Amino acid sequence: MKPFKEEFTLEERAKESADMIASYPDRIPVIVERFSRSSLPEMEKRKYLVPCGMPVGQFIFILRSRLHLSPGTALFVFVNNTLPQTCEICLSVYSVSIFCLLDPLLMLQICNFVVAAAQLMGSVYESYKDEGDGFLYMCYSSEKTFG
Repeated sequence: MKPFKEEFTLEERAKESADMIASYPDRIPVIVERFSRSSLPEMEKRKYLVPCGMPVGQFIFILRSRLHLSPGTALFVFVNNTLPQTCEICLSVYSVSIFCLLDPLLMLQICNFVVAAAQLMGSVYESYKDEGDGFLYMCYSSEKTFG
C-alpha cells in the first residue's frame, strides 16, 4: 500500500482533514501506517478519527486489537512517521533539558512508555500535527519480547 502522503495530494489531504474537524470538532484526524521495516502486517484501516481526550495508551490498545497481536509481541507507535535517531532528539521531544548517552533503541522504548502513560491524543496532535494537511501521522513497528 502506498503511503497516505503519496496516494493523495496535499490539497486533497488538507480538505479531508478540515472537513473531518469541521464535522467532529472534539476529534482529531490521525493516519497510522506500518513502519517500512516492520514485520507486522498492514492494517486495513489507516485513517482514524480519535477523541481529543483519549489517552495515547488507549489508542495503542485499539491498534493492538486491530492487529491481533500475540501477548509476546510488543507494539511501538511513533509520531510523524519517523523514528527518533538519537537520545538528544527523544529528550527534546519531551522538553527534558539533560544530556544522556543511552542506546537509541532503548530510548525509543522509554519514549513510547512515556507517551503512552502521560499524554492525551489531543496534546500529541497539537504538538505534532502536519501543518500542511492537518493530519497527525503515526507509524507502528514491533519487536518480539518474552521469548
